[in-house]
Amino acid sequence: MIEATDLPGSSCPPGNNFPGYDNIHVGVQRRGAPGDLLGLCRGGATSARWVLDCKTKPTPTGLDVTGPYVQGRPGARFVYLSWGTVDGEGGFDMFRRAKLMWDGVAPATAEAAWAAGRIIARLGLTDARGNPLCAAVRPPLIEWSA
Repeated sequence: MIEATDLPGSSCPPGNNFPGYDNIHVGVQRRGAPGDLLGLCRGGATSARWVLDCKTKPTPTGLDVTGPYVQGRPGARFVYLSWGTVDGEGGFDMFRRAKLMWDGVAPATAEAAWAAGRIIARLGLTDARGNPLCAAVRPPLIEWSA
């Protein structure tokens, strides 16, 4: 489960190397299908929550997590939160993504999550400039718990 707070708002002004966008939304990107998003949420919402179906398998290097919304190869898995604008017809045009990196999960937390059958990621979605959070996201920007 992903629990997000501190969304950046429905628009962000232009800035250094950033053109600015209106009617911002965020959703979880399906593996191999950038336009297929789970739980598209307005950027001006107070919070967002996504529940992902995942499978885990123990490996010699830890747990491997897979599922329709899990990206990457074993040992380098992640989940994309895709930011984009939504037009009048509901079309989504992505402009940036945040990569929630599984390698940021502490081994003890991964084991506890495996035993409990769930893991929770908590994070704020606004970066230091007030724009939608992007790039690789690891602790302390994200908190993982079982």
